[in-house]
Amino acid sequence: MYTPSILIGLLALSPLVAAHGKIAVVSGDLGGNGTALGIKGAVVPGAGSNSKTEVDTTVFNTGRNNCGQTEAAGRNQAESGVTKSMALSGSTLPQISTDNASISGTFHIVTSDGAGPLTAMVDTTGMGDFSKAVKAVVTTQVPGNNGNIKKSKQTKWNRVLRSLGLMKRATNINEDFPFSVAIPAGTTCTGTIAGQSNVCMVKIVNPSNAGPFGGCVAVQQSTGTNSTAATRKNLKPVKFSV
Repeated sequence: MYTPSILIGLLALSPLVAAHGKIAVVSGDLGGNGTALGIKGAVVPGAGSNSKTEVDTTVFNTGRNNCGQTEAAGRNQAESGVTKSMALSGSTLPQISTDNASISGTFHIVTSDGAGPLTAMVDTTGMGDFSKAVKAVVTTQVPGNNGNIKKSKQTKWNRVLRSLGLMKRATNINEDFPFSVAIPAGTTCTGTIAGQSNVCMVKIVNPSNAGPFGGCVAVQQSTGTNSTAATRKNLKPVKFSV
């Protein structure tokens, strides 16, 4: 039987804050690459306590029409966020074609309610105002049920915490999953952000009640079509330490 003092100790050690999933890297059908606004890359560990692993994950509970916020940097802003993303990933944003455009990338599930399925929408102004966004189709889906996913192996310690009701919300997953999104036909990107023109903002979110989580990614529309995608640049992944 567990005494109150032991229970308090277990509670202090257990990760009770909300879980997360984030967009690690994205490429367009014509190349280029980027990250979601707010991502910090390898300085954020993949495994560990929530206070260390979740600082750069976007949470969208600040409103439906914006790009959410992260614990580390606050509200995601289009101009400064894209500038920082380009500094991290390179000067060429994900490039999308004018017909049959798409993006693909890696969704990093940090903890167990940062999973799929994902939904996506496109703001053609690029400013992160999704009040008039166009719904996009997620063609390669991230696993999950209502934003949750089970860890394949659980330690005895985790099972004890769960049996006591001290680990109900999330366990560390630390896994990457591919995703892809088809940009709606007829989309014309009109934004000018961080010195880049013809920019759209793509918002990708999971359905978690603790979030939702995900991110906003700036993409740039090129005059090329996806028939020229053979010239696509290699994906430049943003590494997460483990």
